[in-house]
Amino acid sequence: MTAAPGGDPARIRKRTVTVSGHVTSVSLEQAFWEALKEIAAARDLSINMLVSEIDAARSGNLSSALRVFVLSDLQGRKPSVPE
Repeated sequence: MTAAPGGDPARIRKRTVTVSGHVTSVSLEQAFWEALKEIAAARDLSINMLVSEIDAARSGNLSSALRVFVLSDLQGRKPSVPE
């Protein structure tokens, strides 16, 4: 999980994603975007597909759900999204 060379991993990045067919913007630190990309690639999913799965299982706001999902994955816990 690395930021772009010379980039700040704590810098907030706003990205547009498609969640279950709906376009929305999500703000996350660059480090979380990089981790989501790695997790999605490992599961052979697009970022949009992974975010849609996380969105379907969330109870709070989407940015928080994405951060908790990444944290759970990195800690070796099974995230609450089916593989």
